[in-house]
Amino acid sequence: MTSYQRTLAQRQIVVATLFTTLAGLASAQAIQPVAEPPAAKGWRAETVADGLPQPWGMAWLADGRLLVTGKKGTLHLLNGKRFENIALESLPALFTGGQGGLLDIAVHPADKGPNPRIYLTLASGTQDENRTVLVQGVFDGKRVHGIKTIFTALPAKSGGQHFGSRIVFLKDGTLLMSIGDGGNPPQRVGPMLARDQAQNLGSHNGAILHLTADGKPAAGNPLAGQQGALPELWSIGHRNIQGIAVDPQSGRVWASEHGPRGGDEINAIEAGKNYGWPLQSYGLDYSSREPIGTKVVPGMVQPIVVWVPSPAPSGLAYYTGKAFPQWQGSLFSGSLAGEDIRRVALDAQGRVTRQEKLAIGKRVRDVRQGPDGHLYAITDETNGKLLRIVP
Repeated sequence: MTSYQRTLAQRQIVVATLFTTLAGLASAQAIQPVAEPPAAKGWRAETVADGLPQPWGMAWLADGRLLVTGKKGTLHLLNGKRFENIALESLPALFTGGQGGLLDIAVHPADKGPNPRIYLTLASGTQDENRTVLVQGVFDGKRVHGIKTIFTALPAKSGGQHFGSRIVFLKDGTLLMSIGDGGNPPQRVGPMLARDQAQNLGSHNGAILHLTADGKPAAGNPLAGQQGALPELWSIGHRNIQGIAVDPQSGRVWASEHGPRGGDEINAIEAGKNYGWPLQSYGLDYSSREPIGTKVVPGMVQPIVVWVPSPAPSGLAYYTGKAFPQWQGSLFSGSLAGEDIRRVALDAQGRVTRQEKLAIGKRVRDVRQGPDGHLYAITDETNGKLLRIVP
């Protein structure tokens, strides 16, 4: 890196660090990481259907039918105990290298009729130039047509790491979308290490974005109008969020985030806050095994959960169902390396009261609550399964 490039990168990080003063300069205390929670009792997993090719995200239509994305660019509709393929017309160029591919899915919550709007996130481009994009189409029962790109993350990156990318709708019809930081060292984006993009206000990478249903910056975003800052930014300082959940009553938002070697997190997300990466972290550099940043940086938000070693968190659900009344108000985080689902019990103020795990024995890619009040999970494998958690 030249001295000019180093200075530019440092200035961009300084600007983002100054942004954290909006959250106050009071020092936070480091939290105690958890290695592995105790086992949950009183549940079992049953297979609803299988045959899913490396599934990634799932969403229910208003009529109760389930759609599941496949990472290689497929979409599947559950029909009884089997999945049918759904055509995706005019999907942008899909990049399926590494962690890239067709990723999350959401249905516009206002669309209760036969032709709902479908939202998909995906990695688009090539090995040398790719990015996370958000597309919208219309489902007519047999295909998703009229697909158009409504948002493209900037800047472009190379390689197959850290795309994010979960989406969730809020009560007002706007949505949140997570974008990964772009990759591990020595991966670079322009003159900066890719991970430093998470502290760059001129980048979407390493952030949660707040968008309208048309992919535009939502009104009232915390950096709107600030020189040099992108108007879509909602929170910054994230490494690679692959789970977002919302409490439908309070509106609180949580996100599960991949740390590096150790230091996976769940964060309580608020507008305008900086969550620290890579200046604040509980993890180690993959190559040097040295700590990345420090565990506490004044003005940056502490996670509510840290897991060391890393379970590799995936989809996240906030549970309100009646099938397990004792679990209401809990977060459920899928895990890939841990091959389990982790329950994080919360009190009325959103504080963690206990943790436990549901051992699945397969890599869990996504966890959602179904319209029947049960938890559902999909497994990350060539012949992926849809599982239902029942008493």
